[in-house]
Amino acid sequence: QVQLVESGGGLVQAGGSLRLSCAASGRTFSRYTMGWFRQAPGKEREFVAAIGWHYNTYYVDSMKGRFTISRDNAKNTVYLQMNSLKPEDTAVYICAAGRGEGTTIQSYDYWGQGTQVTVSS
Repeated sequence: QVQLVESGGGLVQAGGSLRLSCAASGRTFSRYTMGWFRQAPGKEREFVAAIGWHYNTYYVDSMKGRFTISRDNAKNTVYLQMNSLKPEDTAVYICAAGRGEGTTIQSYDYWGQGTQVTVSS
């Protein structure tokens, strides 16, 4: 069982930056692929980025160059650095953990509660 707790969300102006963190419980964190998804009001949950146990990274094309995912296995934590934020990035950002590697919701077994990111214009 893995428990995930996100933090770092908030209100930021367009063009600003935020760094999200996701702290995971459990001793096998390093074996999981960690992903970030987001869900805006009235929209489906969508993939943002992921990092595998071997540190391979995956991004949605529209976020490449603006978002960076990283992990610190010693701290059981995954990060999402978000730069050049846009109002359309406003959403709840949700951390996930899975044994496989993928960009779909079905690839992940454990989910956090999410942290709200609001970008004002």
